[in-house]
Amino acid sequence: MPARILETNSTPFGKVAVDPVTLDIIENALRNARVEMDATLFRTALSPGIREQGDAFPLIADRDGRMVVGQFGSFIDGFLKGYDGEIEEGDIILVNDPYSVEGAISHASDQLCIAPIFRDGRLVAWSAMFGHMTDVGGKVPGSLPTDAASIFEEGFRLPPVKLYRKGELQADIVRIAAHQSRMPEWFKADLHAIVASCRVAGRRVVEICERFGDDVFASALDELLARNHRAMAHLISTAIGEAPVSFEDYICDDGKGAGPFKIKCTMWREGDKVVLDFDGTDPQSDSSINFLLNENMFKMFFGIYMIMVFDPQILFNDGFYDLVDVRIPEGSLLKPKFPAALSCRTHALGRIFDVLGALLGQKTPEFLCAAGFSSSPHLMFSGFDGKGEWFQLFQIGFGGIPGRPFGDGADGHSLWPGFTNVPNEFLERYFPMVIERYESVADSGGAGRFRGGNGIHMTYRFTEAGTIAIHDDRWFVPPWGVNGGAPGARSWKRLDKASGESVALPSKCDGIQVDKGDLLHFVTWGGGGWGDPLEREVELVELEVSRGLVSVEGAKRFGVVVGDAAATDALRAEIRGQRGPLEVFDRGPSLDELRANCLAETGLPAPRPPVWRNAPLALAAE
Repeated sequence: MPARILETNSTPFGKVAVDPVTLDIIENALRNARVEMDATLFRTALSPGIREQGDAFPLIADRDGRMVVGQFGSFIDGFLKGYDGEIEEGDIILVNDPYSVEGAISHASDQLCIAPIFRDGRLVAWSAMFGHMTDVGGKVPGSLPTDAASIFEEGFRLPPVKLYRKGELQADIVRIAAHQSRMPEWFKADLHAIVASCRVAGRRVVEICERFGDDVFASALDELLARNHRAMAHLISTAIGEAPVSFEDYICDDGKGAGPFKIKCTMWREGDKVVLDFDGTDPQSDSSINFLLNENMFKMFFGIYMIMVFDPQILFNDGFYDLVDVRIPEGSLLKPKFPAALSCRTHALGRIFDVLGALLGQKTPEFLCAAGFSSSPHLMFSGFDGKGEWFQLFQIGFGGIPGRPFGDGADGHSLWPGFTNVPNEFLERYFPMVIERYESVADSGGAGRFRGGNGIHMTYRFTEAGTIAIHDDRWFVPPWGVNGGAPGARSWKRLDKASGESVALPSKCDGIQVDKGDLLHFVTWGGGGWGDPLEREVELVELEVSRGLVSVEGAKRFGVVVGDAAATDALRAEIRGQRGPLEVFDRGPSLDELRANCLAETGLPAPRPPVWRNAPLALAAE
């Protein structure tokens, strides 16, 4: 039974005309409210993942739960379907179990608060915010075990419950939830900060209604959603063809030595609708790389990508959802069956954006983006300091953003535009470590007319013993280039022990003991290049050599001999004469070649091909 909204005022909202000026004011007031939600959260949370990096996602939705402003798409639909209870004014719902909300949040570390916004006894809108907690219990510090076989190993799970009931805090829920965390004070502070951000949005929505009237507000939201629908209908009809196009990419491994794992999607248009079918994606893993992909969330990913590539001026919202048909096979890596582990879903989440970029540009290659969104590297470091006090770090690292039709990929940037790095000074002040290196990795971005973004090389020197865990990808299968652009470099991790021993670390590992004086080299991947490298301006290549982004030897990938125009002309002519036709996609070596050379190139054994013992027969047979 779906959730039941209890309203004391049953007067229906009137449909009224909203003039363009008023619509613009309301739209921007909602944008500002969303920004204020972020500001409230970041200024009151304690954990560095939220406070410093911004690993949280707000939204404001209309009374039917359709997102009007936000980033991740609406969580409200999945919640309303999964919550068998009543919603009243003053309630705030807390949930962190992905299986209870159809994957609207995708692992247990994300705590989601949902708040109905009432005015004069009527529901006028919703606000929501979720943030990644540093720890929610489970078998390892950080609650992201790479080898988990079920979600029960990943920390506590809450179905939708009322954190606030009619405005009254249910303190026992906070007490129970915080008790499961290794960082209970951070957990409580972050949770209350999430609630505060939802309340800020509620106040701003009520103020808009007081200024313009409830009917104008409701009608304005309808028009914003309808406007987005019209814009997306036009983009779909012009940018997507009726002939199916397919693309597949791979998660390198599962943290247990098996891989790679295929994600495949086929796209075509049927009338005014686009179909995105993930048939051919590998079955679910017995580790934690599964991603319970909510269909509405993927529709938002699709919409964001379409808008950013084809018409960045459009305000994206949920208004176009009926134009997108998403089909995900049950029991696959992207729709695993309960109780499959989900904690390390970030690799599949990032890879979805690479696949989307490849699909949307096949009809019009000039709009293709290369690969490089790929993953969201994590480092966890925990232990007891010299005073016997527990410390625990969760940090997100950044790789190279792919080369794009309109310019270079950013060096060392998150796939989420709003994320920022944790300042090194913060790390050194609050954790027993020294950051000895934080720099762009020259030549790691794929060569192209528009260069792929370089990866980042961070070197941590630990000043106390502890335990680290690493979550990353793109160490085995490189990020591909497009339209003649070259693949980006792969990621790697190495631990240089104070004893003199040097150890190559896998991209996914838990429970690695480090001692005082050990050095961790944490190197992320580079983005793929876009377009013919020989069309890149010589002056720009030489400028980047002077800035350390490209080496003198690496400049030759662009046919540039630094400081010698005649030699540059000769080298470019030689490269043009020797190479064949430029490929739309350059994936680099084949999987067989990558396997054969893996140990020599990475210091790690090649992942063994996956075996699915418990997969549905139809999937296992493919």
